[in-house]
Amino acid sequence: MFKIEVHAKSAQRPIVIQGAMPVEVDKLIQGLKKVKKEKYGSFVFYKGEINRYPVIVSKTGKGMENAAAATAIAIVKYHPIAIINQGTSGGHVPNIHVFDIVVGKRVTNIGSFKTEIRGKNQGITPTRWMPMDLTASEESEEEVKAGQIRYFEGDQALLADAMKITDQYHKGKVVEGTIGSADVWNNEVDRINWLNSLFSTFVEEMEAASSAQVAESFQVPFLGIRIVSNNIVNGEKYNPNTETAGQSYVYKLVKTYIYNLTKK
Repeated sequence: MFKIEVHAKSAQRPIVIQGAMPVEVDKLIQGLKKVKKEKYGSFVFYKGEINRYPVIVSKTGKGMENAAAATAIAIVKYHPIAIINQGTSGGHVPNIHVFDIVVGKRVTNIGSFKTEIRGKNQGITPTRWMPMDLTASEESEEEVKAGQIRYFEGDQALLADAMKITDQYHKGKVVEGTIGSADVWNNEVDRINWLNSLFSTFVEEMEAASSAQVAESFQVPFLGIRIVSNNIVNGEKYNPNTETAGQSYVYKLVKTYIYNLTKK
């Protein structure tokens, strides 16, 4: 495990806020002061300040690979004190509604599986696939015990600050829960129910777990946050206004986190 060496005071290390799509970061960028845009490959970073504290908004692009690459670049280039990966998501349980926010007590990759051994014409059995933790070994997955789920825990300080400001959010409820990530858009309710039973997921999206994995490898505090934009399980349709609402909540979280950092 590699840990970034930090020579500057912690108060000067930026907070990185990630979002996959322009609509998931535009409002956050508008909230920055003294903005400077930097680009590495296809990855765009908006450096600025919130309450005179350095904050970087990272437009990662969609998907696990983009999120992982953007996270690694952000850590190596900017040495952040914390990373918040936020955006929209689809609900996995009927009591999670559009505009509700899930604060990631933990995130997990719901697309990493090992299948059964089945010969030609023996069919496929997706509900018998076993979760696979690719971080458990550097060797072939033949050496890894199948059925092992890897969860990445949210940073306790970030999590606590996120839950302290729930009374400032009035468009839905805010809950702690498990966020599931994969390069898959699930529209089969039976499959969603199966994923929920296996991983205890509240929502699904396509970035947080890969960002969390990279952040953990560098020992950078991480938190995933997702607002529910639709929920096929209970029939609630997509609402584009969730994108702005989610960013507003994250903006308040960042201000709270900055206050607690700078008062020390």
